[in-house]
Amino acid sequence: QVQLVESGGGPVQAGNSLRLSCAASLSTFSTFAMAWFRQAPGKEREFVAVISRGGSSTYYADSVKGRFTISRDNAKNTVYLHLNNLKPEDTAVYYCAARSGVVVTTTDYPYWGQGTQATVSS
Repeated sequence: QVQLVESGGGPVQAGNSLRLSCAASLSTFSTFAMAWFRQAPGKEREFVAVISRGGSSTYYADSVKGRFTISRDNAKNTVYLHLNNLKPEDTAVYYCAARSGVVVTTTDYPYWGQGTQATVSS
């Protein structure tokens, strides 16, 4: 059974940083595109960032471009999201997701983690 476990969320002041991690129980982790989404209260889940299987390609939502960085370590079956220069509007539950094959920026991912809360105060 596939499991994705996020960690690293918490309270932080605006302008500061967080690093989120997502550990995957995927024996073929390197064949999966990995993505981060977020969902704020009362809003739909939205795409944040995605990284290709080998890590050579990354894509970001316009709202986080230049502030967030997605990376992966295939030897550790882990994907990261570095959140810099955080803003109160970044407050949300952050989810990692996995899908075999090519990257997509929609929610068309079969595997999801349980989420980790990031709360940014002004």
